[in-house]
Amino acid sequence: MRVVFFGTPEFAVPSLEAVMSRSEVVGVVTQPDRPRGRGLRVQPPPVADVAARYGLDVRQPASLRDPAFLQWLREVAPDLVVVVAYGRFIPKEVLEVPRLGAVNLHPSLLPRYRGPAPIPRAIAAGETETGVTVLEVTEELDAGDIILQRAVPIGPEDTSGSLAARLAEEGASLLAEALPLLETGRAVRRPQDPSQATYAPKLTREEGCIRWGDAATRIANLVRAFDPWPGTYTVRDGERLLIWRATPHPGGEGARPGTVLVADDRREPSLVVAAGDGAVALHEVQPPGGRRMRAADYLRGHPLRVGEVLGARCP
Repeated sequence: MRVVFFGTPEFAVPSLEAVMSRSEVVGVVTQPDRPRGRGLRVQPPPVADVAARYGLDVRQPASLRDPAFLQWLREVAPDLVVVVAYGRFIPKEVLEVPRLGAVNLHPSLLPRYRGPAPIPRAIAAGETETGVTVLEVTEELDAGDIILQRAVPIGPEDTSGSLAARLAEEGASLLAEALPLLETGRAVRRPQDPSQATYAPKLTREEGCIRWGDAATRIANLVRAFDPWPGTYTVRDGERLLIWRATPHPGGEGARPGTVLVADDRREPSLVVAAGDGAVALHEVQPPGGRRMRAADYLRGHPLRVGEVLGARCP
């Protein structure tokens, strides 16, 4: 079966390799090179880099409606298009080309968490289970018929980074299972129930502002959800203090939210802050211009006093 693969980030790489093991990949479509990293050096996306190492035909169109790109797609004549975290809407002109249509791997148990940020939104909501779904691509976002699904647990310490890595592997395995079913016409399609659909919008940096009046569990889940991007933060002396690891902690009753309850580099947890109900232990933080570090190490260079109040009005 001839396949054109659409994908961009590291998440899509295991799926590309799974498709290569089961089909003939006649082309890879990914987004244009962009500045990345601290030096903002222009680099190819991870999928483009890996595809080039395998000697695959890589295309990076600025628009999927570009006549030259569509002509190329028709010439390579794929039986199927596979989409994994490509990052752009797939227009009708593309969907009409492959003989068997297009399928997408989505990292949630659809119809829940449709949209661009299903992994962090599930963690932030306190979910204990998510999954991967192979579905038909339609002109409505993440609304096509479900072909295969697999549930994946969310651990209490999972971050978006750690969960995405597991879902990438589980999703690749599920795609490998789906491809022969699609090729032989044995795939069973199940319509989604739109009444059960929820949406997972893109994250914004402003959402990472910690509201200390929230429940301790909600704050801890937000910290996990926004790791590795965009990170959560509080404000101390007018500057942002990034928080990378936090857990609910006993105490804090009657204290103003944001009040420092414990600030002692000789104990663990070293830094505890009052929340709307209970408290939050901060285990890993990052000062402005600094690196991620244990809270105890932060306190040695940036002493805090018990009773100090962290935070500011969030956007």
